[in-house]
Amino acid sequence: MEYIYLDNAATTKVDPRVNRAIEDYLEHCYGNPSSLHRMGRESSAAVEEARERVAELVGAGEHEIVFTSGGTEADNLAIKGVVGKNSGKHIITTSVEHPAVHNTCRYLEKQGYEVTYLPVDGHGMVREEDFIHAIREDTVLASIIYASNEIGTIEPIRELAAIAKENDVIFHTDAVQAVGKLEIDVKKIGIDLLSISGHKIHGPKGVGALYLADHVNIEPMMHGGGHENGIRSGTENVTCIIGLGVACEIEGREMDENVGKMKAMRDRLVNGIMDNVREVRLNGHPTKRLVNNANFSFKAVEGEALVLQLDGRGIGTSTGSACSSKELKPSRILTATGCEEVEAHSSLRLTLSRFNTMEEIDRTLEIIPDVVGYLRKMSPLWEE
Repeated sequence: MEYIYLDNAATTKVDPRVNRAIEDYLEHCYGNPSSLHRMGRESSAAVEEARERVAELVGAGEHEIVFTSGGTEADNLAIKGVVGKNSGKHIITTSVEHPAVHNTCRYLEKQGYEVTYLPVDGHGMVREEDFIHAIREDTVLASIIYASNEIGTIEPIRELAAIAKENDVIFHTDAVQAVGKLEIDVKKIGIDLLSISGHKIHGPKGVGALYLADHVNIEPMMHGGGHENGIRSGTENVTCIIGLGVACEIEGREMDENVGKMKAMRDRLVNGIMDNVREVRLNGHPTKRLVNNANFSFKAVEGEALVLQLDGRGIGTSTGSACSSKELKPSRILTATGCEEVEAHSSLRLTLSRFNTMEEIDRTLEIIPDVVGYLRKMSPLWEE
């Protein structure tokens, strides 16, 4: 029986159409896009076509897209770049950010910046009133995740961006998990900077992008030949940039169909587990959540043991962020929502993609209750 991959928040299968575009470039067009000869010009044109496709997916101007090595670099470039060009010493973020934002803010605290980490409610949602109260005269930047990589909660980005604009605060969002799952128009929403990662949307690893609004100035993190309009020096990773562009074009064109498919699978998965397993909690917001995310806490079951048992039965899952899944610590995201440590240790994240099938979901629903029951029999915390 084929392996069932349900860890798409960690990374996704590269779409075969993306692979074909990359292979075609590698074989026929491998010039440096900064070169003046024909192959250089062809590579440059391929980069600009990809830039246009990325921009279209999020409602940006193509000149406002800066290519990076991934979501982490995009987050770092946005946050460090903004504070490097502005005099304010205060940053607002949340207690449920991806490590790429959270640890960047921790680093900046050591450099003399003050950071407010907004609390969240039991569903992982930021409260608008907390954001308003956190804003100070020296607040230079707010970085609020669009949708949680762990529990799938979608934050009220439109409302928070409007508050930031009213108070002249630059607004950044890590939209790595949201792109391709939600309709995003940075102009209509009022977002100043937005981070994208290729391998989360069936593109290649090692490439991402930062939307940088015209009116925002940032300090480059790398200096060299002045690539990407001087924002990100270094010869462009043309191969992966082409792949990102194709992935974005596919996501935009097929979004409605794929979102509907993933939502149907997610709902069957959630309902099946909640109906057939005792003492289980759905983590994250029950309705304002990503269509491909289901995160549970199973009483008296260790999450890592559950992942390993399911892997042995042919199902790939995780306990949370792939960036920190090897650390045997309770999820920072879950504890921020009020979970006790023992409950946070019992979490399981199941994340879907358009390549999953309803048959795989049904097979998963056959296996999870058995595995949970098996582990509970060995658990000193479980009482029948």
